[in-house]
Amino acid sequence: MTDYKAIYQTWLNSKELTSEQKTELIGIKDDDNEIKERFAAELQFGTAGMRGVLGMGPNRMNIFMVRRATVGLAAFVESLGEEAKKRGVVISYDTRRFSKKFAIECAKVLSAKKIASYLFEDVRPVPMCSFAVRETGAIAGIMITASHNPPAYNGYKVYGEDGAQMSPEATAEVVKFIKKTDVFGLEVADTLLTEDGIKGKDNFKADEYITVIGRSLDEKYFAAIEKLSLSPDAIKAANGKVKIVYTPVHGSGYMPVMTILKKIGIPVTVVPEQAEPDENFSTVRVPNPEESDTLKMAVELAEKIGSNVVIGTDPDCDRMGIAVRDDNGKFVLLTGNQIGVLMMDYVLSVKKAEGILPKNAAVVKTIVTTDLARKVAAGYGAKTFDVLTGFKFIGEKIKEWETSGEYTYEFGFEESYGSLVGTHARDKDAVTASMIFAEMACKYESEGTSVYDRLQEIFKKYGYYVEKGVSITFGGLDGFEKMTAIMQKIRSEIKTEFAGEKVESFSDYVLGVTTFAGGRTESISLPKTNAAFYRMANGDWMCVRPSGTEPKLKIYVSTSRPTLEESKKAGEDLLHSIKTTFGI
Repeated sequence: MTDYKAIYQTWLNSKELTSEQKTELIGIKDDDNEIKERFAAELQFGTAGMRGVLGMGPNRMNIFMVRRATVGLAAFVESLGEEAKKRGVVISYDTRRFSKKFAIECAKVLSAKKIASYLFEDVRPVPMCSFAVRETGAIAGIMITASHNPPAYNGYKVYGEDGAQMSPEATAEVVKFIKKTDVFGLEVADTLLTEDGIKGKDNFKADEYITVIGRSLDEKYFAAIEKLSLSPDAIKAANGKVKIVYTPVHGSGYMPVMTILKKIGIPVTVVPEQAEPDENFSTVRVPNPEESDTLKMAVELAEKIGSNVVIGTDPDCDRMGIAVRDDNGKFVLLTGNQIGVLMMDYVLSVKKAEGILPKNAAVVKTIVTTDLARKVAAGYGAKTFDVLTGFKFIGEKIKEWETSGEYTYEFGFEESYGSLVGTHARDKDAVTASMIFAEMACKYESEGTSVYDRLQEIFKKYGYYVEKGVSITFGGLDGFEKMTAIMQKIRSEIKTEFAGEKVESFSDYVLGVTTFAGGRTESISLPKTNAAFYRMANGDWMCVRPSGTEPKLKIYVSTSRPTLEESKKAGEDLLHSIKTTFGI
């Protein structure tokens, strides 16, 4: 076992610690479990970067781990040559604790390595970071965020030159460099960068290598996504009839979402208590718009002003949550699958009606995203492609088709509330999603119907699809080992039925093989990943995979029946059967 006590002592004795940081470590000197938790392991840096609880120690998010990761990224950039160093790295960040401080530190580390950087003057969301990487021609990007995790967390995402999260192959190279790097003694450029000093700056040279960016990039981003608006006439026709309430949940979405909705002429009321940045996200339990209690204040405001649509975005504004009124006038929370299908249906239907939908139109979803998307897309003559979980793989499809011309990308989404309309960015874009959803509500209102009504029409036509996902946390240092054992158990014997339904096939994404009932096998064309997927003979399916950033095992089930009640019951039975069978 790692000598965690010795590592703790090394940190405690470091002259680089501030008095506050040293006091934090002295405060745990008699707590062996806490020392072990912080120092017996270090944050995993995977294809989604690294994410963890803020605090001192290698298994925590702190300025020393941020420096080390950036030195690793810098070494990777250096390995690509002088031109890559000149192209530089875009750096953005959200409203979390230490986000801006970490971002500035990234710029200083890169400057010390004589690598150019483009540092945003203030908080900007994931999609604007992705857009900026492409717009500036940067070789990479860094986004400081922990997405929708609780306030105690922060994280570090890395992007490739195409604006998508860095590929597994490139990430593996970065990790090699990180592992060769010490935590302390790293060179940081001596600049005058301060958190207050860069705010409001644009194209400001902080030193020879650091450029502070702002409004000029914003304007280019808004110009790009405004072109994606599809129903200007419907917006005018619905003026004043559709009242939309928006909450950024104290995150980075406030400025861009409010700006684009104003530009296309959709009035919106923001939740005042949640408009301003708040590193503690003090008005919510967790800053996750997927959760009903996170949208509670927005729904209450919507009830008060007679609104029929509530939009919420998470701290880094890559995911969007939605609540709409049902047939009884009661607000209901839509799932990520439902939001994605509605938006895809809207984009394809409008383009089809206007005769601008390409014959080779395509949509992309992940393997754990609803099959309803495939049926709806086929109704418009569009083909659906499945990719692995992670929006980077949707970005890869866009890049592939831009080169080959075989298909035209129209829409991509994940069940986890992320989508992308357009190709201006290569990651989830809740700014554009907010714009598209808002104008979709206007269009249906102008036609005398509603978003909820359209969802019911889709269900009645294609069947009531219900998807359910659960995350099971495995705490402690052996969390990942426990998950590995469960995944091995799932693969050890292929089952023939669950909840009384026959199995049609089992896909092992580690081996890259699908085994069908009867024994026939077929290779999986997707990259290998740690996921196990069962498809039932009736079309239902389940998937189990570990999280790439946290010690969580994720289980997904999907069922479809003639009625909503039947589908819900089937989903509960399937989930129970899976957990019982594998002892999860």
